[in-house]
Amino acid sequence: MMAGKGSKTDCMSCSVLNWEQVSRLHEVLTEVVPIHGRGNFPTLKISLKDIVQTVRSRLSEAGIVVHDVRLNGSAAGHVLVKDNGLGCKDLDLIFQVSLPSEAEFQLVRDVVLRSLLNFLPEGVSKLKISPVTLKEAYIQKLVKVCTESDRWSLISLSNKHGRNVELKFVDCIRRQFEFSVDSFQIILDSLLFYYDYSETPMSEHFHPTVIGESMYGDFEAAFDHLQNKLIATKNPEEIRGGGLLKYSNLLVRDFRPMDKDEIKTLERYMCSRFFIDFPDILDQQRKLETYLQNHFSKEERSKYDYLMILRRVVNESTVCLMGHERRQTLNLISLLALKVLAEQNIIPNATTVTCYYQPAPYVSDVNFSNYYLANAPVPYSQSYPTWLPCN
Repeated sequence: MMAGKGSKTDCMSCSVLNWEQVSRLHEVLTEVVPIHGRGNFPTLKISLKDIVQTVRSRLSEAGIVVHDVRLNGSAAGHVLVKDNGLGCKDLDLIFQVSLPSEAEFQLVRDVVLRSLLNFLPEGVSKLKISPVTLKEAYIQKLVKVCTESDRWSLISLSNKHGRNVELKFVDCIRRQFEFSVDSFQIILDSLLFYYDYSETPMSEHFHPTVIGESMYGDFEAAFDHLQNKLIATKNPEEIRGGGLLKYSNLLVRDFRPMDKDEIKTLERYMCSRFFIDFPDILDQQRKLETYLQNHFSKEERSKYDYLMILRRVVNESTVCLMGHERRQTLNLISLLALKVLAEQNIIPNATTVTCYYQPAPYVSDVNFSNYYLANAPVPYSQSYPTWLPCN
């Protein structure tokens, strides 16, 4: 019985996974993912199952109770619907814990870093490797959020192909999803218990009961959206600035708005929030470049289409900026798109591409060539005239 199509639990937001989904979950948890070290540090070979069991055990020894562990994001969506268009790039794990003070935040961080010692290759001396050294070698990102409505931390283990293993430790969080299709969480505790205590291989007729939950609030509706590539959300005013980038990502993967009448309002909300969270043009540039690196690894040809969709949404739905600020951002997106084409040595089909031009400071340079790629950040603070379409 397909999850979301009859296998209901006591609440609308939950559903029991069927055998096909549990089997796919097992594959995700046991797949070996390389964690690449910087410099001369060796690559760690980690499975989600092993890192979860190690971290959870170490937290328990340190006096921090893990209430449950969940698989989140695109990996959870992949488990529920294999070919959903989103792939399985993000390997996000959520540990439900209590973080009442700064001491617990620090303890969690130290436990995770020391857990990495377990995964160093044989023959590597561990005696002089400190948590600080491990952080510099293997951690892509460290985030701590501590407000009245949000208490959580994120530790991202580095993978140069964009498949970072992200461990999120959550006490409370106001919003855990952007759209219904990325709202799924799969509770792993029953499967982890099975790994620890059962020697019998899983089969269709003998496997643990695994529960999936949709933070959207209606599992069946969200599951239908994922199957049919529909874009829907609730309370769009709560979506943070990254929602605009995720929305454009869904569009480039052929997802379509469920309600076309409401989508313009949603786009305006997302554009406004993006510019609130990233008001400076250099912040916008860093955010866009990081997003492209993390979400379009090995999808080089999709980057240009993504940026053109993002540019269209920003151009049509930005109402909170002055004209020159809006043009700055459109300029940034266009330059990133041109950089993508230059890196791929691609000349787009002129019948399907809108071309824009503007005077550039380097055109008057006697050494100027037809191909120009700036290595340093573009000085967006200078005044540019309005972009004009060229026929």
